[in-house]
Amino acid sequence: MKTPRGLVPLIEDGIIDGVLSQLRSGKEATVYVVDCGGERRCAKVYKDAEKRSFQNAVKYREGRKTRGSRDARAADRRSRHGRRVQEEEWKNAEADALFQLMAAKVRVPKPYGMFDGVLLMELVCDEDGYPAPRLNEIDMTAEQARTWHAFMIEQIVRMLCAGTVHGDLSEYNVLLDGEGPVIIDLPQAVQVAGNNNAFEMLERDVNNMRALFSRFAPEIAHTQYAKEMWDLYLKGELHPGSELTGTYVEDQNAADLDSVLDQIEEARWEHEIREAGRRAAEEEDD
Repeated sequence: MKTPRGLVPLIEDGIIDGVLSQLRSGKEATVYVVDCGGERRCAKVYKDAEKRSFQNAVKYREGRKTRGSRDARAADRRSRHGRRVQEEEWKNAEADALFQLMAAKVRVPKPYGMFDGVLLMELVCDEDGYPAPRLNEIDMTAEQARTWHAFMIEQIVRMLCAGTVHGDLSEYNVLLDGEGPVIIDLPQAVQVAGNNNAFEMLERDVNNMRALFSRFAPEIAHTQYAKEMWDLYLKGELHPGSELTGTYVEDQNAADLDSVLDQIEEARWEHEIREAGRRAAEEEDD
């Protein structure tokens, strides 16, 4: 096939030997199967910012550290250089997340690095050597659904323990190779420290997995893993081997506090009404 413009520098530099096929194109990037010394790998070419359809990018960038104080100031000012900085940070975020999660023993494609803004990584294949399907393309038994759901919860826990939330986890960005699920598409990965939206995104990731697997094993629909693991994380008690129950009981102390505050507010209004009545009566006597 004709070499895509974004991959020309990699061929000229000898990083890849050729482009074999286009694997898929999404809202963020186009992924190609490339030849690297006789080995098939993936090359992810990111779309320009104006062509991307990913929404609410600011929520995902919150808490990310920009390399260099000058770049950080430029990004804050939204200058031309600042926009370039943000664009590079966005592209590098996925490679950074993959290396971090590989070290945390999360099942993600092996990254080989960023080259001219292109992410080169492992091609995940099925048992027959073909590119692995996504979970949305799979019919599964109830037992498979239970097994893979439990595995995905374990992976999400590992990610959270490493300080990361996927942020866009769904059946469309989990592949299934011969050994089980593999998590992909991480340019929007959220750094938990410093991001006020982290729990919201964690809960959505967990609930997306719940919605998928409960179609095949209905009992999964009643699980509450997001709140359970987040509560343990905040207490410093979450670790990769944590045994979760899938149940969560709301903190009654918080509810009781709200009730007390409501009672205080009600008493304050009653006092003000009585005082207003008293003053009115005094004015009539005068």
